[in-house]
Amino acid sequence: MIRQLIAILGAVLALAAPARAQGPASPARVIAVGDLHGDYDAWLDIARAAGLIDGKLKWAGGRTVLVQTGDIVDRGPDSLKIIRHLQQLQREARRSGGAVIVVMGNHEAMMVTGDYRYVDPGEYAAFADRQSEKRRMEGYRLNKTAIEAYYRLRDASLSPAAIRDLWIADTPLGKVEHNTAWGPQGELGQWVAGLPAIAKVGSSLFVHGGISANYALVPLSEINRRAREAVLAGTTDRAAIINDEMGPLWYRGLVTGTAPGRPTAANELDVALRAFGARRLVIGHTPSAKGVRIDFGGKLIRIDTGTARPYGGVLGWAEIVGDTVTPRVTARSKP
Repeated sequence: MIRQLIAILGAVLALAAPARAQGPASPARVIAVGDLHGDYDAWLDIARAAGLIDGKLKWAGGRTVLVQTGDIVDRGPDSLKIIRHLQQLQREARRSGGAVIVVMGNHEAMMVTGDYRYVDPGEYAAFADRQSEKRRMEGYRLNKTAIEAYYRLRDASLSPAAIRDLWIADTPLGKVEHNTAWGPQGELGQWVAGLPAIAKVGSSLFVHGGISANYALVPLSEINRRAREAVLAGTTDRAAIINDEMGPLWYRGLVTGTAPGRPTAANELDVALRAFGARRLVIGHTPSAKGVRIDFGGKLIRIDTGTARPYGGVLGWAEIVGDTVTPRVTARSKP
């Protein structure tokens, strides 16, 4: 059965058009950075060591292409600072003939769909200003009936004053602004909608999680269209591409192994690379705390090195020059 499936995929692939590259067609140098999860200091250490920024934190990479494969947010306090810096570098790199490409991660999608389980308190605080207290209380006033109903589901004996105190404790300053900015129509929600779920740079393909057989025959432009529409809708539908465990933001089968009855990880990888006309797939999402991993004879590059402090990994990235992929690592500048 599996052999038949692979044969069918191969026949379809013979008719498929290769995916178009993003950024320079043949970049001299690509720097691939994985999950950062709010660790701004670690990001700066990597960017300096890779020659991407100067002492003033401005672009110094020339014609280099930087690809960051998502999961900038959650678990650490400074995700907004990283996003703002990447946005700045994107503008500066363009003027130098380089490029900065940020790929959509599952945690960015989680923000837009209202899944705040892993938000660090510092991420809320980053949005707080002098008007935050006023906005918080206005939010309470406008939604008082619904708030009281919600908390009384947990404890019917709660008084209005007790509910108000609980809600304030659960709504730190900056949270209202954070949630608004990350909503589908908010500034950062719109930013996420503009990120590719899959990107091709030269002969390298970049996704956050991986490419399963379910998506290997879907054109790159169609994958990105579906992801954009799902983000703009803020959908929590588990079948939507941004939530699908087999989708490019979540899939781990190329690392952990595929489920029984499915093509092997090696076969899935070969099908995906052939479909997209690429030589290698670069992914984050599944940490390798000892550094960048090069698997399947160089066809799979794993760049999530557990960089953020909660993971205790190393500050790693991959440098791609031509067909040579070199794992890199640097030390933390701050204890």
